[in-house]
Amino acid sequence: MARKALLEKNNRIPATSIKHRNRCKRCGRPRGYMRFFKMCRLCVRELAGNGLLPGVKKLSW
Repeated sequence: MARKALLEKNNRIPATSIKHRNRCKRCGRPRGYMRFFKMCRLCVRELAGNGLLPGVKKLSW
């Protein structure tokens, strides 16, 4: 879990637009962020595996 201070820092309006860091809406993780889902890859994988993301299926061949 991300520290509360880092989440608060991310929510402030930055002086320049470069300082914004994309973070997962579910767990706050800054790495492996997927813009389409607005979540990190770990949360996307977990929710997709449980069938909680509409339109996403587990790949099988």
